[in-house]
Amino acid sequence: MSRPETIDVTAVIERARFGRFQFAITALCALIALLDGFDTQAIAYVAPVIAEDWQMSMASFGPIFGAGLAGLTVGAFVLSPAADRFGRKSVILVSMAIFGVFSLITAWAGTMNELLLYRFLTGLGLGGAMPNIIALTSEYAPARLRATLVTVMFCGFPLGSTIGGVLSAPMIAAFGWHSVFILGGIAPLVVLVLLIVMLPESVRYLVARGAPAEKIDRIMRRLDPAIAAGGPRSYVLNEPKAMGFPVRKLFEDGRARVTLLLWVAFFMNLLVMYFLVNWLPSLLRGAGLPLQIAILSTAILNFGGVVGAITLGRMIDRLNPHLVLGSAYAASAGFIALVALGASDLWILMPATFLAGYGVVGAQIGMNALTAGVYPTAIRSTGVGWALGVGRIGSIIGPVAGGLLIGAGWSTEWVVMAAVVPALLASAAVFALRRHGHAGAPAAAPTLAH
Repeated sequence: MSRPETIDVTAVIERARFGRFQFAITALCALIALLDGFDTQAIAYVAPVIAEDWQMSMASFGPIFGAGLAGLTVGAFVLSPAADRFGRKSVILVSMAIFGVFSLITAWAGTMNELLLYRFLTGLGLGGAMPNIIALTSEYAPARLRATLVTVMFCGFPLGSTIGGVLSAPMIAAFGWHSVFILGGIAPLVVLVLLIVMLPESVRYLVARGAPAEKIDRIMRRLDPAIAAGGPRSYVLNEPKAMGFPVRKLFEDGRARVTLLLWVAFFMNLLVMYFLVNWLPSLLRGAGLPLQIAILSTAILNFGGVVGAITLGRMIDRLNPHLVLGSAYAASAGFIALVALGASDLWILMPATFLAGYGVVGAQIGMNALTAGVYPTAIRSTGVGWALGVGRIGSIIGPVAGGLLIGAGWSTEWVVMAAVVPALLASAAVFALRRHGHAGAPAAAPTLAH
């Protein structure tokens, strides 16, 4: 009896040509991100209309924004470690079902308490999906394209927010605010069926968990047609196994300093990002701009993030990622200040909003790619999920703080200007990663810089 052929899965992925199989995975994950972005942003677009319908002040929407983001936080903390145990695909499917169903139910909310509860439950699903589409895309991408593919994939998130901004105003005018949540609920449930059939499990995860060789073999032959059918073979993963509690592993083997700096960067930037995407429409509406222009400004912010993610992703693959991302955060602070000072002049407001989104949203997507490269397969979903989870704490504080500042009588200019400080702190944390990132990364972690 012949000895089984041993195949290194990591080596196959690294040498494989980027073909239809990898493209399909990236595209499906991008579609999930798009729906995620639409649903996450939906509440900001309808908030001014709900406030008018229910005769409530905009300041009272701070807890509503915070509830959805709290759900995102819990989803990221709980469901990302679950994916390292039960699989990326399983958790993605469960997450899609959760945020589709509860987004649909949100359309029938009749009180602030109902709206708060439904947004929290929607957020659970949204928070569980995001780290796993990042991990899944990263685990099928060769190192030479990893940051580019993860950032291009996650462009679906700001693109979904942008589409929401384009569609929401006419939908609200024609069918009422309920229609935005109905679309945001039906779409992921339809896509869920497609994912069940077409989305593969992470082959790195399957090898790490000791799945049967036949199951791995089917995926590997789609990944690399040079692998012939039949014949005894075994698959190995050239990475250390992480036994025990996965969150603790984020602080072992020299990873503690890098993990903490990543958390600071995620916390500060997501605070800024969700502060802007949730409050900008309402702040500009309060400053006297028409509703369509106020909503369009946030769509432009997210579109800037799409452009930023694509260009920054290529730069990350070619240059030092910490220098690229730290500089982007620092520049975004200046453009946020310009948004604050130019809110009354559309010729200043719109370009400044685009460039602020380029730095804030685009660099955040780049941080997702960088983080996915820091951790090995056994704890990758946990590492990305907990970084996003800590960031979500900032994303809760940002909108709630915005409500407090508005309630305290701050002007639109100074409320927006307040976001400059955490943007600069995010930049400082990423520049600190430049000094410590390589020393703290595990030996098996792929590098993003060339």
